Amino acid sequence: MRKLFCIVTAGVWTPISFVLAILAMVLTLRPANSVWVARRIWSPVLLWAGGAKLEVLGQEHVDPNRATIYVANHQSTIDIPAHFMAVPVPFRYVAKSQLKWVPFIGWYLALAGHIFVNRSNRAKAIASLDAAAAKIRAGTSIFLYPEGTRSPDGHILPFKKGPFALALKARVPICPVTIEGSGDLMPKDSWNITPGTLRVKIGKPIDTTGFAENDREGLARAVREVIIADSLALGGKGGDPEDSVAAAGLEGISVARATSTN
Repeated sequence: MRKLFCIVTAGVWTPISFVLAILAMVLTLRPANSVWVARRIWSPVLLWAGGAKLEVLGQEHVDPNRATIYVANHQSTIDIPAHFMAVPVPFRYVAKSQLKWVPFIGWYLALAGHIFVNRSNRAKAIASLDAAAAKIRAGTSIFLYPEGTRSPDGHILPFKKGPFALALKARVPICPVTIEGSGDLMPKDSWNITPGTLRVKIGKPIDTTGFAENDREGLARAVREVIIADSLALGGKGGDPEDSVAAAGLEGISVARATSTN
C-alpha cells in the first residue's frame, strides 16, 4: 500500500511542482527561485509520502554567501529531495545527460540551469565541466555524486575523478556530505518503501587550494575518507579506503580492481 501511495504521490506532485517552479522562474526572472520550490514544496511531500524522517547534522558548514561544491555518497533516488532540504542554498545539481529527457524532473533540471554531463563523450563531458566551473566562479554552488551511480548495498563506491578536476579548476571549497538510511528506505531500482530515518551530515569545507592543480586523485581520496568516516559514525557501512578512485569509463569499479581482473 505504501508503494502505491508513493508512486501516486510522486506522479501527481512532481508535475504540479514543475509548474510552480516554472512560474517562480518566469515571474521573478530568477532561476534560483525554482530551487526554493524544489526544497520547500516538492521535496517535503516526497519524504512525507515515503515515511522518511530527515535528521541533518553540520548545517553550520553551509555558507549561502560562498560558492561551494557539495559532494555526497548516493544510495537512493530519495537522496535528491533529501539533499535539497538538507543543504539550504540554491545549488545546481550535476546530473547524467540521460536525465534531461525524463518528464518533469529532467525538464526542470534543464530549465533551472542544472548541469548535464555526457559521460559517453569525453569532449562533451569536459565542456560540461568547464561550464560548471564558470557557473561556480560566478557564485553558484554545485551539488554532485562522484560515485556516478547509487550504491546497491550502502557501501561507498569508488569516486570518479572528473568532479575533483572541476573543484581544482574552480578553486572553491568542497563540502563532504554523507547520507545514511536512504538505501534502506528506498533501495536502488526499487519502489519498495520502508519508512525510516534519513541522516545527513555536512562536513567541514575542504580547502582545494592546498592541492596541486592536477591532484584530482589526492583530493578525491581526501573527500572520500571524510565521507567513509562519517558514514561509519552515522551507523552506515563505510567503504574500502583502497578502492578510492573509479576506473575510467566505469562506475563502482576502482582502478585497483579493474587492473587485477585484467
